[in-house]
Amino acid sequence: MKKSVILVLTAVLVLSSCSKPKGFLVGVYSKAKPETTPYGMVFIPRGSFNMGPNDQSITWSMQPKQKTVSIDAFWMDQTEITNGEYRQFVNWVRDSIALTFLSRMSDETEAAKYFTTVKIYGQEEEDTILNWKAKIPWTVKWKEGDNIAEEKYEAINQMYFNGQDRIEGRELNTRILNYSYEWVNYDQAALPINQFNPYTSSYHKNARVRIDSSFMRNGAIVDTIIVKPLRHRRDLVSSRIINIYPDTMCWIAEFTYSFNEPAMQNYFAHPSNSEYPVVGISWDQAHAFCHWRTQLYKSVPNLPRAQEYRLPTEAEWEYAARGGRNSAQYPWGGPYVRDARGCFMANFKPMRGNYTEDGYLIPCRTASFDPNDYGLFDMAGNVSEWTSTTYEATAHTFTLDMNPHYEYKSKSDDPEILRRKVIRGGSWKDIGAFLQCGYRDFEYQTKRRASIGFRCVRSYIGE
Repeated sequence: MKKSVILVLTAVLVLSSCSKPKGFLVGVYSKAKPETTPYGMVFIPRGSFNMGPNDQSITWSMQPKQKTVSIDAFWMDQTEITNGEYRQFVNWVRDSIALTFLSRMSDETEAAKYFTTVKIYGQEEEDTILNWKAKIPWTVKWKEGDNIAEEKYEAINQMYFNGQDRIEGRELNTRILNYSYEWVNYDQAALPINQFNPYTSSYHKNARVRIDSSFMRNGAIVDTIIVKPLRHRRDLVSSRIINIYPDTMCWIAEFTYSFNEPAMQNYFAHPSNSEYPVVGISWDQAHAFCHWRTQLYKSVPNLPRAQEYRLPTEAEWEYAARGGRNSAQYPWGGPYVRDARGCFMANFKPMRGNYTEDGYLIPCRTASFDPNDYGLFDMAGNVSEWTSTTYEATAHTFTLDMNPHYEYKSKSDDPEILRRKVIRGGSWKDIGAFLQCGYRDFEYQTKRRASIGFRCVRSYIGE
């Protein structure tokens, strides 16, 4: 008994001697959950490189000079976003709209199955959200006298083309697949006049914000600009509504005097093309996808805290494409588009009129060619890729040499020249010179092309 008491007292003394001393600066430290490797992504370590073309530029291409810059670590998708991955986004939007229609049924008991209530953090009232566990009755059949079945049928029928818009069978109405989201305008918050004054506990009386706002009017999306006084943090939030379905007609509209109807009908929709890069996506749609992907991650409880998914900056993209080889002309490191056996290293247009010499006609399955030294596939050819950087021919002269980036968030009333975004990597329809790591081009952010896709990145937390 005495031995037990002595052991207990000894343990108490040891523990008390290890406790933090009172009256001294000891800091506040908590154990953070380690950031796990995001599914489908690879780690790009921080480093520096010479940004810009390694070779003489093509005549009249107006390529910038080289500049040494440093890039922080980040995660990057191993391949471009595929049709199958983007289809998950489309199906989520489709199901959310169907659940919304079903939740508006006149039978309150039946309608209540399609929504649920949750507590708003820090407040007493509840918020109504869609019930994702509810089964959507896609194949419900209407029977005379069964009012509930009839209402379900009418709700689901709104998801399809009807009347004069209906052509063949029951086709999903892709025109209603709109995604609504919000973001904080940190660029507006960072303006000197808009910064919060801790001494007066208020914003400056002349503080103003210019934000985007979207709303529906008679079934059409209306984008507008709101200029208002800055009084609360909520005033810094912009909203956007955007149709997220890919432009399948780009296969016909972009190539005149060319038979591309099969690609228009099947490239995105057919299951056999699920592992091919999604195309016909505007910069705005890619931006919306990144927001949805972030919210999808946050919707799962107890996952480690992580940065948001986003499009890569132009500098991040080029740094990743080089694969750690500072002087690499192409992602595979060499100065030629063929390997030692004479095989092409990417999917592009290798010869005049000959698209198929590399084995493919249009975009090929992702990861069909070898990765670069970072483990990234298709950083040259297949499809060009959107970046978050706004195109400016002289941007290299004024951007910082640490995480360089130039971004202008264009408004709906801005001229087209302010809507240009940098695209990188070259595509299946481009010549070999466009595949070089340092080559840059642009496209307008609202345009959707059969040769442009995208991939996401996520900033890395930690050393």
